Amino acid sequence: MAKELSFLTKRADDYSKWYNELVVKADLAEQADVRGCMVIKPYGMAIWESIQHELDRRFKETGVQNAYFPLLIPKSFLSREAEHVEGFAKECAVVTHYRLKTNETGDGVVVDPAAKLEEELIIRPTSETTIWNTYKKWIHSWRDLPVLCNQWCNVMRWEMRTRLFLRTSEFLWQEGHTAHATREEAEARARQMLDVYADFAAEYMAMPVVRGVKSETERFAGALDTYTIEALMQDGKALQSGTSHFLGQNFGKAFDVTFVDRDNKPQYAWATSWGVSTRLMGALIMTHSDDNGLVLPPRLAPIQVVIIPIYKGDTELDELNEKLGALRDELQAMGVRVKYDNADNKRPGFKFADYELKGVPVRLVMGARDLENGTVELMRRDTLAKETLPVEGIAAHVKILLEKIQTNIYAKAKTFLNEHIFECNDYAEFKERVKEGGFFLCPWDGTTEVEERIKAETQATIRCVPYGVDQTNPGIDMVSGRPATCRVIIARSY
Repeated sequence: MAKELSFLTKRADDYSKWYNELVVKADLAEQADVRGCMVIKPYGMAIWESIQHELDRRFKETGVQNAYFPLLIPKSFLSREAEHVEGFAKECAVVTHYRLKTNETGDGVVVDPAAKLEEELIIRPTSETTIWNTYKKWIHSWRDLPVLCNQWCNVMRWEMRTRLFLRTSEFLWQEGHTAHATREEAEARARQMLDVYADFAAEYMAMPVVRGVKSETERFAGALDTYTIEALMQDGKALQSGTSHFLGQNFGKAFDVTFVDRDNKPQYAWATSWGVSTRLMGALIMTHSDDNGLVLPPRLAPIQVVIIPIYKGDTELDELNEKLGALRDELQAMGVRVKYDNADNKRPGFKFADYELKGVPVRLVMGARDLENGTVELMRRDTLAKETLPVEGIAAHVKILLEKIQTNIYAKAKTFLNEHIFECNDYAEFKERVKEGGFFLCPWDGTTEVEERIKAETQATIRCVPYGVDQTNPGIDMVSGRPATCRVIIARSY
């Protein structure tokens, strides 16, 4: 990396500081004037829009349609589902008045006491309540089902300790809410959407995940089952990266959403909800990035290729513009997202470092000598390897290389994950090793008592009962000494 931008704290020195610096210095986001909120800057928003676009496409392939529901929720709605309100009560932001007025001295404003709302409104922490109150108007017969809706929006959860992207009071997300005629159909939809998330993470974000089901105490408030994808960050901590919930008939009953089934009998609708948020931005950063900055998978990167000319004087620039402008057009015609940066406002070394910091997968550089020799210098961000290649045929080479980089980034992350999943049956050993990070596959007797003890003594939690693990003989619980009911993934987490 050029000296101009070699200012990131090293991951090995202070991982948290490295992350916080990278988010800001890569122009992804910054702290807002409102505590706990963030400003997502254009480059960060471009990455989120790429995530949003691809997920939206995948949702619609399963039959989901987008809708929009209100930001404000009547407080009485939350009280209808007891477990749900208990889960979110401490995080709710409440609107009590609808007007301000000038104060007595005329130099400020105060809340107008005459403008108190008859019923207080909650800024949505999630939308199950208001959506199911709406579904009551939509659903009357089995012919009205299933209802498959998703909305892209913001939510507010009043967080005490925040970190950009990973945990903020306001964040962007999508929340899918579906209604079904049968339990089997609803459960299948919840699992299907988890698979959509997991496949997206692997194929688009190059981020391997562990799929599984949450323990009872870790479920979403009001759910019968919560399915999760858990990713492992480079510091060995888990990051819950997406969840899908089977809600049973809880919200159907709470909001009296009934329908007449095929046998002409009244039934309560069965529900799911599922979501991912801008937390995926944090997952992306911490899964792939290095001490030089972001490392972006090509399928996700807003700029896949940057082309930089090196020149002295207008004559050289004109010649390079002609050659490299044609190369830019050729790459764009192939569907590659490319930027030709011939601006004279920054030195080439600064540009190199800046695009490296921002994780652009491929950099192409050409100077006067390269132009004369018919060559171009190529650097790939994932390995930082450079090579000089003939400019003839470089566009086709780059197109293929982008897929190789995508594959390599995933393979590196997958290897890291595989090397940090440990089978552990001894609690003393676990308490020492969990400090170093990783996913620990441990026998659990299924009791809340053991789960709470592990959390209190190690700051680790049961992330999930993982799929794909043989549970026929789970062994003996390492804490209680009782027969285990299953093996679970335990880890410290964000």
